[in-house]
Amino acid sequence: MSWFTEAWTPHIKFSVKIKEHLYSETTPFQQLEIYDSFELGRFFTLDGIMMANEKDEFIYHEMMIHTPMSVNPQIEHVLVIGGGDGGSVRELVRYPSIKSIDMVEIDERVVRACQTYFEITTTGLHDPRVTLMFEDGLAYVKNTKKTYDLIVVDSTDPVGPGEGLFSMAFYENCYRILSKDGILINQHESPYFEKESTEMKRAHKKIKSIFPIVEVYQAFIPTYPSGHWLFGFASKVYHPILDMKTPLIQSIGYQTKYYNKELHVGSFALPNYVKNALRDL
Repeated sequence: MSWFTEAWTPHIKFSVKIKEHLYSETTPFQQLEIYDSFELGRFFTLDGIMMANEKDEFIYHEMMIHTPMSVNPQIEHVLVIGGGDGGSVRELVRYPSIKSIDMVEIDERVVRACQTYFEITTTGLHDPRVTLMFEDGLAYVKNTKKTYDLIVVDSTDPVGPGEGLFSMAFYENCYRILSKDGILINQHESPYFEKESTEMKRAHKKIKSIFPIVEVYQAFIPTYPSGHWLFGFASKVYHPILDMKTPLIQSIGYQTKYYNKELHVGSFALPNYVKNALRDL
């Protein structure tokens, strides 16, 4: 039996015992691997970093999508940047009120491999409201003439293909193409280890300089470095707690596995060490 090992820091490693190595490909952008494991089910990695696994992917994707949808249930047009595994789109298509979902992913090979080996997250990609575009998200938000009610930045870490999605120019263009009451959600890295914490603060400082309302919320995702992961909420008019509605997903009748209205409010109650890191940016 073999093990997949990811270096969380130079001194800490995270290892998973592998049942089978299912797929390997060097795409034009990154190294893609797909495994089957004993504890986590199937999972895939990009450049040696775990992106999603069958056991806990629902935490990340539910918090990414149902949080903004519970603040503005009138969202109709959505842009997803990244999200090649399809999980964010899967959660979005649960809402009949959404009219269009544009997904811009730079690496088509990730999407196609996930459709073959990681079907748990790709079920929404065939919805007729979904348009897949395989291009650079940074260039897309710069050049598009469309306007969106919600932008979901479901990116990898700020290295390689995902680096531009943490830039000031990217956030400025997101603001420009959002509707007058638009919301931006981004994966905000972790506050715990030094590398991720540094990137978290850099991203937050940039977004805070552009949007009038900027908050950070959290989730516990066991297989991400430290398990403590953050998301960014930025809006032109909506506050994520003061403007929260009864979760629309409840009225639809879908039973979420992680997200609920109490957790929505509680996820914005950050530990002091995180609040202190964000306060003076």
